[in-house]
Amino acid sequence: MKILAVGDIVGASGIKELKKILPGLIETEKIDFCIVNAENSAEGFGITQKNFDDILSEKVDVITMGNHTWGKKDIFKFIDHPKIIRPANYPEGVVGKGYNIYNCKNKKIAVINLLGRAEINILTENPFIIAKKIVNKIKKDVDIILIDFHAEATGEKIAFGYYLDGEVTAVFGTHTHVQTVDEKILPKGTAYITDIGMTGPKNSVLGMDIDVAIKRMTTSLPEKYKIAEGECIFSGVIFELNDETLKVNKINRINI
Repeated sequence: MKILAVGDIVGASGIKELKKILPGLIETEKIDFCIVNAENSAEGFGITQKNFDDILSEKVDVITMGNHTWGKKDIFKFIDHPKIIRPANYPEGVVGKGYNIYNCKNKKIAVINLLGRAEINILTENPFIIAKKIVNKIKKDVDIILIDFHAEATGEKIAFGYYLDGEVTAVFGTHTHVQTVDEKILPKGTAYITDIGMTGPKNSVLGMDIDVAIKRMTTSLPEKYKIAEGECIFSGVIFELNDETLKVNKINRINI
C-alpha cells in the first residue's frame, strides 16, 4: 500500500498546483490513499467552501488542518464532513473531529490531526497526552494510524515521534512549509519526518510575497501578507507499507 501526504497548500495557486500534479502522481506512483493539509488554502489563512470543493474534486481521502483552522467562517458549513479533520487537541466541545477512520483496500486507516504548542500561541490541550488517549482508544479497531502533527518547533515534533514510536504507523510534520531531509524509520517501527513541506509559490517566504515579508521584518510594521505569484512547487511524502505487516518500509520525499 502507498499513502501520500501533501504538504500545506498555500492559496489558490497551491490548489491549482495540486490539481495539476496530483492526478498524474497518483497514477504513476499507484497511490492508494491521499492526505492533504489545507489550513492555508484560503490565501494563507483557513479554508473556504470553494477551496474545500476544489480539493475534494481530486482523489483526496482526507483534509487536515492546523492553527488557521478557523481562519474563514465558511468552515462551519462543512466542518462535520467526514473528509475533513481539525486538530484533536482543541478544547473539548469544539465542533468537528480530531480524527476519523477510513476504509482502503479492506484496511481501516485512522488519520489523526494534532496541533503543537511550542511557539504557537493557541490554547490547546497537550498533544502528547491527547494522542496517546486516541491511539489507546482506537488501536484495536484499525490497521493503520497516521498522524499529521502541525507544529512549529522541530524539537517538539521529534520528541512527539519518539513518544509514539511503535504505536502508530507514521508521524509527519506540517506547518513550517520547509521540507526536512530527516525521513526515517524510528527504532520501534514508526515512520517519521519533521516536515513534509508546502504546495504553493516557489519564490516566496513560506508562500507569501517576498517584499511584503521583508518589509514586515525590517520595519516591524503590520504590513498585510499576500500570496506570492509565479511558479509553484508541490511537496509531500509517500509512505510505502508492507502489505502483510502494514509497517512502512520506505519513505519517499516528493518535491516537484
